[in-house]
Amino acid sequence: MSRIGKKPIQIESGVEVNIEKNDIKIKGPKGELKFKFSDEISVEKKDQEIIVTPKKKLKTTPAMWGLTRALIQNMIIGVTQGFEKKLEIQGVGYKAAIQGENIRLDVGFSHPIEFKIPSSLKVEVDKEGITISGINKQEVGQFAAKIRATRPPEPYKGKGIRYKGEKVRRKEGKKAATAES
Repeated sequence: MSRIGKKPIQIESGVEVNIEKNDIKIKGPKGELKFKFSDEISVEKKDQEIIVTPKKKLKTTPAMWGLTRALIQNMIIGVTQGFEKKLEIQGVGYKAAIQGENIRLDVGFSHPIEFKIPSSLKVEVDKEGITISGINKQEVGQFAAKIRATRPPEPYKGKGIRYKGEKVRRKEGKKAATAES
């Protein structure tokens, strides 16, 4: 039994939910999201709640039950509040800039690295770092991880791109050999 799957999802005011067969569409003040869920799961709307229940008793059903409920909850949060990830850039000469529909990173390589910004996301660059925001939690997280992966923080000097608030465990460098007489 899925503990997460059992909980009903509260529908906030200003959010429209349409369920057809295995598709759910959620529309809110920030936008609209769609999701196709598994045949093993049943999703129903009752009053101002969405109830997710299993249809079949397969080995994967409990996992799909909790996953479906969590994804629908994230869709509702996304269309009402949105999601945001912040990245920090640390290192001498490391910088980021937005050029048209691309984000350009100068992070210590011989060439700049450019990524096309997905149309569903909003990316801002300032002195503190990069802010990625959007209504789809997976897209926001995936794009932030893609940017971070270009130059993850290294353990000796801590240079690189990291999530805001991320702790990087620092290693001690090599010790100079002392001459004994």
